[in-house]
Amino acid sequence: MYYKDIQHIKDADFRRLVGVNRAVFDQMVSVVAEYKEQHRKHKTSGRPSKLSTADQVLVMLMYYREYRTFFHVGSSYGLSEGQCHRVVTKIEAILIASKLFHIPGKKKLTGGGAEFEVVIVDVTESPVERPKKNNAGIIPVRKKDTP
Repeated sequence: MYYKDIQHIKDADFRRLVGVNRAVFDQMVSVVAEYKEQHRKHKTSGRPSKLSTADQVLVMLMYYREYRTFFHVGSSYGLSEGQCHRVVTKIEAILIASKLFHIPGKKKLTGGGAEFEVVIVDVTESPVERPKKNNAGIIPVRKKDTP
């Protein structure tokens, strides 16, 4: 499913499908496009990408949203497994380098006035009663008694 196919759906459905709202998606696309423009070695040479910048961001988000393999995501977009892996890792690295999409660290979360609700679950092992091994429950059969 390409971006041109889903750009006209409602914002709530877009968020359900992609995992981020449309404003964040557009910000991701602009960050990736700006990075590619600034770090391009040759302005006019090279084969153009099969996917647009929006489609590449969508491939990365679909991979993380659906937990499908690179083979399955790549087959949806007409890419090989290796090319899909390269697209996801490249877009991920660009977004991490921009530092706009970082999740706050543990110290930042615990240092503020955030309230946490703690749920404790007991998952310790408990012994299971198993039948004792004894010879009383076993009927011995001898070879001479069988026909």
